[in-house]
Amino acid sequence: MLETYTEAKFPSFRFRRLRRTGLLREMVQETNLNPKDFIYPLFVTHGRDVKAEIPSMPGVYHFSIDQLAQEGKEVLGLGIPAVLLFGLPAMKDEVGSEAYAEDGIVQQAVKALKDAVPELLVVTDVCMCEYTSHGHCGIVVDGDVDNDRSLDLISQTAFSHALAGADMVAPSDMMDGRVGAIRALLDAEGFSHTPIMAYAAKYASAFYGPFREAADSTPQFGDRRSYQMDPSNVREALREIEADIKEGADIVMVKPALAYLDVIARAREMFAHPLAAYNVSGEYSMVKAAAQAGWIDERRTIMEILTGIRRAGADIIITYHAKEAARWLREG
Repeated sequence: MLETYTEAKFPSFRFRRLRRTGLLREMVQETNLNPKDFIYPLFVTHGRDVKAEIPSMPGVYHFSIDQLAQEGKEVLGLGIPAVLLFGLPAMKDEVGSEAYAEDGIVQQAVKALKDAVPELLVVTDVCMCEYTSHGHCGIVVDGDVDNDRSLDLISQTAFSHALAGADMVAPSDMMDGRVGAIRALLDAEGFSHTPIMAYAAKYASAFYGPFREAADSTPQFGDRRSYQMDPSNVREALREIEADIKEGADIVMVKPALAYLDVIARAREMFAHPLAAYNVSGEYSMVKAAAQAGWIDERRTIMEILTGIRRAGADIIITYHAKEAARWLREG
């Protein structure tokens, strides 16, 4: 009976033929990861000889300026082309003065990295939340973030980063019109060559908790749902991305990544621009916690997650897993 069934009904093609060995599987692999796909986030703080592990993000550190050269060389040596800088200021005020100060922490970090590792691409996060005493991403007026009054300070921050030597600026505040304001100022000041990677579809997500500890950026009142996106919406995300492209964004980003793979896929289908996805702190920390508890295979889980983000359509993955993933990719 089995022989008759096989001869009469079994398909001539067997999917398992191309899964039998590792070499066969690699030959027909549809999605590939490479260290050049990654951007590695770095948290920079004042002081000296600081390399302090962030409790909620095992393996991720606060670095002082004097520690950046070694870290930058290691990142580039692993084949990772870029870092994304976040700064912790010496002091905070209502208007986030250190965000755009000539000697601000990010401005110093940019200069240090470009001096020590000129081949490394230095991307800077452009936002106010780490620098304001209230923890919001712009100027607060009468208990609300004033969109239009915030644009000048946000664009001044981006300009100060470019002036310090940043290769690319990445506005993450989600104020309407901020990409156009940054582009106009950069162009007027002679930085028409500096690209903008816009956090175009940034959701008001519960996955940012560990980052807010790392960057000391938790809002002191309310939340960010009046300017970050509602997790329920995808059509709105596509409109946000389209608007940022029209304002001059060179790369657009979806953040977070894992819970928004459908948004990444829709954006990939609709837009030809380079597309980034941010594999955020909460996604990172959940994997680390589960691995420490022995509940998952850490290496396989991380590589599956990053492959999934690439498969959804991301050209660039911003991830705290970048260094370990790059090492594993080298090992094969």
